[in-house]
Amino acid sequence: MIDKLHYISQETDNISHLDAIEKTLIAGAKWIQLRVKNKPEEAILELAIKANKLCRTYGARLIVNDHPLIALKAEAYGLHLGLTDMPIAEARSIVGEQMIIGGTANTFDHVKQRVAEGADYIGLGPYRFTNTKQNLSPIIGLEGYEAIMEQVSISGITTPIIAIGGIELADIPLIITTGVHGVAVSGALTNQNDTAAIINRIYENLLAPSS
Repeated sequence: MIDKLHYISQETDNISHLDAIEKTLIAGAKWIQLRVKNKPEEAILELAIKANKLCRTYGARLIVNDHPLIALKAEAYGLHLGLTDMPIAEARSIVGEQMIIGGTANTFDHVKQRVAEGADYIGLGPYRFTNTKQNLSPIIGLEGYEAIMEQVSISGITTPIIAIGGIELADIPLIITTGVHGVAVSGALTNQNDTAAIINRIYENLLAPSS
């Protein structure tokens, strides 16, 4: 089961990856993606092992971004791959059949590509500009999600699609109307103090019955 709320870890001047992850876990997050850039693999592996221990303590699941071997060694629940990362089939040969693998998409053609590759879920974005990602793909925006998700529906694609990229709490009710499975957030949780209240409100929006 792919959770409807994904937290993408973020390190700032004020908080480390692990502290940010633990803060969101205490607040009720259940799906954590460790996304570490510009650090050596040894350091990322150490973070992944510690993050997975935290996730298990709180009954949550850890997804490792970019690094199949690190995901395997850390015994993470899953792996997430960007469009320029290793192909999913190659990563699958490393991590095995049991590990969840998600893949990034920016267009409907990317969505079809990810489905063909066997992705367990698809991170579709970015919704808007975000400082947390370098080499940002073209912004999709609400109208873009509406158009892509309409094509997804017509094509009969059932792979869960997660909206991602600069999403704030106020954006979620409209994003959900496009038919996405859920949302991924980073700064919307990392930079806030009342994390538990925000997570509760996000889940209320995500789990509300569609009209």
